[in-house]
Amino acid sequence: MLRSSLFIKLDRMSSIPYGHQDISEADIQSVTDVLRSGSLTQGPAIPTFERVVAGYCGAQHAVAVNSATSALHIACLALDVKQGDVVWTSPITFVASANCALYCGARVDFVDIDSRTYNINVGCLAEKLAHAEKNGNLPKVVIPVHLCGQPCDMAGIHALSQRYGFKIIEDASHAIGGKYRGEPIGNCRYSDITVFSFHPVKIVTTGEGGMAMTNDAQLARRMQLLRSHGITRDANEMTHAPEGPWYYQQIGLGYNYRMTDLQAALGISQMRRLDEFVAKRHALARRYNQLLAEWPVMAPWQHPDSYSGLHLYVIRLNLKGIHKTHREVFEALRADGIGVNLHYIPVYRQPYYEGLGFEAGLCPEAERYYDEAISLPMYPALSEAQQAQVMAALKRAITA
Repeated sequence: MLRSSLFIKLDRMSSIPYGHQDISEADIQSVTDVLRSGSLTQGPAIPTFERVVAGYCGAQHAVAVNSATSALHIACLALDVKQGDVVWTSPITFVASANCALYCGARVDFVDIDSRTYNINVGCLAEKLAHAEKNGNLPKVVIPVHLCGQPCDMAGIHALSQRYGFKIIEDASHAIGGKYRGEPIGNCRYSDITVFSFHPVKIVTTGEGGMAMTNDAQLARRMQLLRSHGITRDANEMTHAPEGPWYYQQIGLGYNYRMTDLQAALGISQMRRLDEFVAKRHALARRYNQLLAEWPVMAPWQHPDSYSGLHLYVIRLNLKGIHKTHREVFEALRADGIGVNLHYIPVYRQPYYEGLGFEAGLCPEAERYYDEAISLPMYPALSEAQQAQVMAALKRAITA
């Protein structure tokens, strides 16, 4: 099995990482075939990968890029996010979910999370929108984040968007292979654009990479231009007739956010096992749930409307019940060879965001979550023996 440098480094510190890619011989062969084909980038594998993901999700269009961060950025640009606009997102997410708006010159604000799903709390969102409407400061875009793979209450968020006029970008970086109300996440039924990540620890990987899904042809075309310098070879989009067969025009300011054929080929191969990967994650989660049932920790709660991609398995410590600090438990697990992690530090508590004026106390539930959360190892190749090792280490950490 191939291993990225990220996980080689992690394995030197811990015997069981919190996440790991699953690379098969078929995956390796798919990349080797591209290396032998001569089309390493901007070749046929990219549109094929886009069609595969769009077909799986039931979306009309897919735009592959070199990271989910790039996908978030061009999604904001395609929706005309600019200076003077406001974008809202969850505080419990990777910083890219908020940074993408800052790249466009917009301001960012945060909506507190639900105490059970850890996603945006729709009640808090409704209250914040009502207040913002009175102050003339409504968001242009809201970015709900499907934390750990569990979808947000997208019907509720969509209903609010119809009332208050904001656009929606689903940050589904954790969620490919999951479902909301029986339908695949990524179909954009309740959003303008949905973004996936294919980072090595995600559910399927392309090494690095991302994709933006949409049912709007104009948004798809804008994102296609933005990912490749704003350049077109389509005569219908040019300001005048082509000057020759070599001719192209830059008709906007874009970026070099293209995915390679090597990445796309790996993604196509990985997608063949997506349902298998998610099913294995659910089997691991069920076993964790059973083993943790009598312990002073809170296992993840799954909303009955959702089928999570289960990218992460996050527990919350009952600190009063175990008489240990959060840090003591975390460090004990790491010292015992378990590569736990914490997803995430509230974004507004980062020094950069504090420099923008954000202060502690903005989202109380997010801060309570941060004080108690630990991500246990979760990946398809995690064996029952390794899971038992995780549980033994956790028991030592909270009882010793």
